[in-house]
Amino acid sequence: MLFNSYIFWAFFATVILIYWRLGHRGQNFLLLVASYVFYGYWDWRFLSLIAFSTIVDFIVAQNLEKETRQPIRQRWLLLSLCSNLGLLGFFKYFGFFSKEFAVLLESLGFQASMPTLNIILPVGISFYTFQTLAYTIDVYRGKTKPTYNLLDFAVYVSFFPQLVAGPIERSKDLLPQIVNPRSFTKGNFSEGLYHILIGMFKKVVIADNMAPIVNQVFSTPVSDLNGTEILIGVYAFAFQIYGDFSGYSSIAQGIAKWLGINLSWNFRMPYFSTTPSEFWRRWHITLSSWLRDYLYITLGGNRHGHFNTFRNLVLTMFLGGLWHGANWTFAVWGLAHGFILVVYHALESVTKKILIPGIVGKVIGAIIFFHLVCITWLLFRAESLTQAVSMFAQLFHNFSMTEFSLYSLGMLGFFALPIIILELVIERSGDMLYVLRTHWLVQAVIYSYFIFMLIIFPPLTPQVFIYFQF
Repeated sequence: MLFNSYIFWAFFATVILIYWRLGHRGQNFLLLVASYVFYGYWDWRFLSLIAFSTIVDFIVAQNLEKETRQPIRQRWLLLSLCSNLGLLGFFKYFGFFSKEFAVLLESLGFQASMPTLNIILPVGISFYTFQTLAYTIDVYRGKTKPTYNLLDFAVYVSFFPQLVAGPIERSKDLLPQIVNPRSFTKGNFSEGLYHILIGMFKKVVIADNMAPIVNQVFSTPVSDLNGTEILIGVYAFAFQIYGDFSGYSSIAQGIAKWLGINLSWNFRMPYFSTTPSEFWRRWHITLSSWLRDYLYITLGGNRHGHFNTFRNLVLTMFLGGLWHGANWTFAVWGLAHGFILVVYHALESVTKKILIPGIVGKVIGAIIFFHLVCITWLLFRAESLTQAVSMFAQLFHNFSMTEFSLYSLGMLGFFALPIIILELVIERSGDMLYVLRTHWLVQAVIYSYFIFMLIIFPPLTPQVFIYFQF
């Protein structure tokens, strides 16, 4: 059930019409039923996994609160870790690592016959396991109190707007909103409408219209591509994945707003970043902060000297890359960002001396870093490391403009330039909801443009959200 489908909006219209006629407990019960219907729409068998994760962590958190003996508390936490990471590891990585292990054995001269299981990856498992795992870790650390209401906790784990692709919400932010009564306000409606319209524009108009260009470049034999075509394909993917994922996050925020719930910002104009650290404070913010708080700091963070800091950065980004999928391309993508962070921190004192001050320096820095990010996107999108290496090699050859290059460049400019201009204005204002502070005529023009583009330029084939595969 995709946000960009008619069936979802029929489903949501039914939910919201009933929702605001119910009392608080009735609303929570409806949210749980709606969330399970929404999730079960892909495959009803997946419901047993989310129910298992919910019940385990509901019980674990209460015992962490009650137990005073540290060894016993550690065992309860270990149960949560093994349950959630075990689910994630089996469904997402079993096939990958068993195949790689077989290749390793064969390279050493052994005959390997590894079990082959046709495992279906449950939608959103990477997101909800991280969300509920953060809850038990926070209870263990004494940063949050456990809830003793199973309905409230089940809604927290399965809240359908953000269930399958985030944001990954912390219990301290989302649970109180579920526990406390909610009300429908004009402000929530207008803010929700803005989130939904800009999210649909990013997803349907930008991301889905970039998809055919990206797919053609990455499905064509590398020997048949020139450097210009590869470069345009990478640029197109940069806007496809941004439009796709930030669009989903915006729609999720808007839907939640109409239900009286605030979700975290997951993107803050990341392509205007001038440093790698800034980029990860703007891109997939809830995952970045999760990796920082529960992995990087646990490993030691920036304590104990430069070597340990750099090691922790690389390991965190490597695992963050692997979180995205069972493919070495994601792992190497994560490593690449880890090394970029290491180089940046190692040379930070030097770069500060040569930076151009003011707006000119920021523009130059943003352009340079955007291209660095685009280079890493090639790794992310490639089907294999072999393809990625071949495309890198071909990237610097034959910069000629073909008919496909001219067409793709025109499409890229036509669809991406308006959102760049709008987000530049928002960036300069320092207010993510700046559009809502403008005159109603300005808002009407912007909304009309979004709706016009959605009607006139829908993609030939609606695309599944990219992050559903993670």
